[in-house]
Amino acid sequence: MGCSGSTQNKAEENIKKLRKPKAWKHPQPITRTELQQLRDEFWDTAPHYGGQKEIWDALRAAAEADLNLAQAIVDSAGVIVTSADMTICYDERGAKYELPKYVLSDPANLIRES
Repeated sequence: MGCSGSTQNKAEENIKKLRKPKAWKHPQPITRTELQQLRDEFWDTAPHYGGQKEIWDALRAAAEADLNLAQAIVDSAGVIVTSADMTICYDERGAKYELPKYVLSDPANLIRES
């Protein structure tokens, strides 16, 4: 017999604590304006990749929020995060959502605009 507190609930096993993606570089230096344009293009076309629009909206809100709020958003939307950096997620129906790092964090070679 094991200790009653030694087993985890199945739901708890699926919840990963979110973290920022590892440092990354864009293939060429990029300005904040160019990065924002890439992000806008991704989010505008994301629902066409499949999945539910509501989940895409929740993922966008989480990607643009700080980590604590992002965690609350994905938890309340029923998003299953398989990669703690949110690059791969699933909804409760099993639809896969892949997020590029450029929507989740800034690159190391971001150029400051004057």
